[in-house]
Amino acid sequence: MMNTDVAIRSAGMDALVEKLGMVEAERFVMLIQKDSFDYTKWRGSLVEDMTLEELSQKAMEYRQRQAE
Repeated sequence: MMNTDVAIRSAGMDALVEKLGMVEAERFVMLIQKDSFDYTKWRGSLVEDMTLEELSQKAMEYRQRQAE
């Protein structure tokens, strides 16, 4: 089942606050709103030079760190 826009916004803000703290999370939101920022394009550029194997390895390493 797909989440509503409200649920996605709420979960996203919760994640930002957990990771950055309230003040930094709000700064992040303000920066995103101020810029003509295309998150999808930016995120894609982070992995464009990686092979599928490299990307997979990074994903596995990330998952391992989260489990610790």
